[in-house]
Amino acid sequence: MMAAGKANPNSLFLSSSSTHYSSFPPLHRISLNKLPFLPRSQCSNLISACSKKPISGSVNLDPSITSFGSGLTKIDSLDESAEVSSSPSNAIDFLTLCHSLKTQKRKGWVNHGIKGPESIADHMYLMSVMALIATDLPDVNRERCIKMAIVHDIAEAIVGDITPSDGVPKAEKSRRERAALNEMCKILGGGMRAEEIKELWQEYENNASLEANLVKDFDKVEMILQALKYESEHGKVLDEFFLSTAGKFQTEIGKSWAAEIHSRRNSRLENRL
Repeated sequence: MMAAGKANPNSLFLSSSSTHYSSFPPLHRISLNKLPFLPRSQCSNLISACSKKPISGSVNLDPSITSFGSGLTKIDSLDESAEVSSSPSNAIDFLTLCHSLKTQKRKGWVNHGIKGPESIADHMYLMSVMALIATDLPDVNRERCIKMAIVHDIAEAIVGDITPSDGVPKAEKSRRERAALNEMCKILGGGMRAEEIKELWQEYENNASLEANLVKDFDKVEMILQALKYESEHGKVLDEFFLSTAGKFQTEIGKSWAAEIHSRRNSRLENRL
């Protein structure tokens, strides 16, 4: 998540332009034309699962009808017994949907006029590399951190990069992402891998483990490292990204990496002066 304003027009998620939660429309539409790779039967299931009142040619993503309490999802309008098992077709449908993460740009950079900014997938990739190279930490499962970094923003393939300046309350953002993730896992065909994705996402969302603490730190470290790079390349001052993360790192490695980035930034600013 990054500080930003307008919605990304490349996103599959068409958000309200309002900045007041009370004025958000109750349902948010995803055009089925954006999902041409899905068979009609899966499109019908997606409509049934996401909408109380399906609208022809669109999906109404209403997260309030979805529960995610135990890591499992129950959607009243979808017959769970009809869920198909994972197959090559499911896998390719899922990967095709995830492909949008490679093209959707992180909105904070877009709103600051950065040309050719990183994508959501770029962000998750570098976080995964951070988990790979981090010094061994007691009681931390490195493999789980890498997986969590890959999964933590995966729902943005549908909902887009929702940021604080979009005016969406945190609980509402979380509900939208849960609903999107549930539908992505149904497209995958369910099964162990889908349940693992949901479990990892929920663990990160709840900041519920040492691994989640670390990956949340990597999320912030990646953002300020990218901000430092864009300041240098574009001659901008991107204070808000550094201020918004100050004092919020939970792990020693997160704190030390952030301190190194701040030190390099301060040196660069001093040299400019």
